[in-house]
Amino acid sequence: MTNPSSATPAPPTGTRGGCPMGAGAGAVPLSGPGFHSEPRAFYRTLRREHGPVVPVELPGGFPAWLVIGYRELHQVTTDAELFPRDVSLWNQWEHIPEDWPLRPMVGSPAPSIYFTAGAEHRRHVDMVVPALEGADPFEIRQHCEQLADRLIDAVCSRGTADLVSEYAEPLPLLVLARLIGFPDHDGADIARVLKDLADGGPGAQEANLRFGEHMRRLVAAKRAEPGDDLTSRMLAHPEPFTDEEYVLDLMAVTAAGHLTTAAWISNSTQLMLTEDQFADSLSGGRHSVAEAMNEVLWEDAPTQILAGRWAARDARLGGQDIARGDLLLLGLGPANADPHIRQQVSPAVVRSGQGGNNAHLAFSHGEYRCPFPAQEIAEIIARTGIEVLLDRLPDLELAVPAAELVRRPSAFLRGMTALPVRFTPVRSTGDAL
Repeated sequence: MTNPSSATPAPPTGTRGGCPMGAGAGAVPLSGPGFHSEPRAFYRTLRREHGPVVPVELPGGFPAWLVIGYRELHQVTTDAELFPRDVSLWNQWEHIPEDWPLRPMVGSPAPSIYFTAGAEHRRHVDMVVPALEGADPFEIRQHCEQLADRLIDAVCSRGTADLVSEYAEPLPLLVLARLIGFPDHDGADIARVLKDLADGGPGAQEANLRFGEHMRRLVAAKRAEPGDDLTSRMLAHPEPFTDEEYVLDLMAVTAAGHLTTAAWISNSTQLMLTEDQFADSLSGGRHSVAEAMNEVLWEDAPTQILAGRWAARDARLGGQDIARGDLLLLGLGPANADPHIRQQVSPAVVRSGQGGNNAHLAFSHGEYRCPFPAQEIAEIIARTGIEVLLDRLPDLELAVPAAELVRRPSAFLRGMTALPVRFTPVRSTGDAL
């Protein structure tokens, strides 16, 4: 899940700016080739050298703690009083420049479902979750099938495609745009905006502002002319919210569902194209699609690191002294690989999704866990997208050696920059040439 905010207000007064640790004290930079290309080995080394809670350094030299132990992450996400999701507590605010690229990901104090705590957070949940529940699963699948066919029609006669840029990334955003209330022609620009935002590069701040402008125009349009969509249902909630609150909540819902679902599609497809046990998927084996998707949630989760929680007071966690105001990054991916939990969950259970699959942390945990209706929407989009792809292009195969696939340069998301494939060309209606 990504963490958008449409504004970057000045840091709150009263925060302290001491550095709890730094590179000189053994902090590990969350960057470099090994971090992106071999994360399992990277996290095994961290676990061996630092234990379940690791001192890390974010780009720009800002300190944080990365929680990679399953039990410790469970503790942090369960204890919302000691470790609230309250970005205003951060003791680094006086050091954070306004143009810091990761600021939209880590967040700024803002009245949204993502950056509020306690009763205020529950107020936003009471408005957003019922609006999500109002989405019809059959309609979601219909939208997804139609839009998936449209994307495949654009490439099917070529016999080659990049499944990331031409399919996995645009599909979830186009479906979400319809569910939220956008016309189809706005989807492409919003997809570009969210990609720039999530990668945390030099264009992240500008992308965040453009993202907010899209949502402001949508709120104004739906206030004037409501429809059967998420935005209209939110606006119809009996408790009043400001337009800025609606905008921030819509940004959170869209950003959380876009690239994570895109990575779920591409990571699952990549697994089916490279692992022998999923070979029957390529000849219409629907059960194997579900198996691949479940395995990805354990082994290659789209959200590897989630920001964050902040310590409300000094605490001890995983053998480390956490100071008041320290940032804790949730290592969802590495926690899923914690030997303590993996000894209890067999590979067969991981693939099948039975008898323990819900123990994974791919959707986080606790009060701020991804709401179930949002998980259901993501699952429908990802599974339908993969099934339509395999139905339309049944002889799909990688166009490059698996070792040449490159992961996106993000500290937070686990996806690929490209997934080149080849297949027998077909007509735009799915009829063989």
